[in-house]
Amino acid sequence: MAQKKRKVQTHYLVTENYLMMRGAALHFPAKQFAGMIHNENSVYGVIMDIPVNPTSLSTLVVFINGAVNLYFNNGSSYTGASQRYQSLVQAGRILTANAPRILAECERTTSFELPTGEPHNIFLLTKKGVYKKTILPAEIKEESSDMQAVYFLYQQVMRELRSAQLKDRSAGQAK
Repeated sequence: MAQKKRKVQTHYLVTENYLMMRGAALHFPAKQFAGMIHNENSVYGVIMDIPVNPTSLSTLVVFINGAVNLYFNNGSSYTGASQRYQSLVQAGRILTANAPRILAECERTTSFELPTGEPHNIFLLTKKGVYKKTILPAEIKEESSDMQAVYFLYQQVMRELRSAQLKDRSAGQAK
């Protein structure tokens, strides 16, 4: 008889700095993007809590203007790359432009709890409020085609971030 895989609930240890950066992103005002937001359902920010392993949690923050930042539960971050890499800006803009596709699958929320275990939290910032969806990457094929597309675009942003990190490291070593 095959054994059923046991789900482990993980509560991530986080720093005050991480909570402050994540909180600021989740409460970022729409007025900062007034010229870019066309209606109440326009998504101006996508924030994703991404469990990396049982002790590491990262939060990806992407805004409609292409700004992309990554925060880590240990308090470190990778920010400012959008100012140097146009391909990252483009990936961020494409993700936020497509995020409204999943708005109907999300629930409006005022609660921003951290994930426990494997699920990823996705928060969409709109003028009407913040919407949330929780997904399991291992089960993405069971999600709607719109959710799969947004998940793919989030992966593109992560690839561009990784490329930017590698370029930054290489440039730092060359100096």
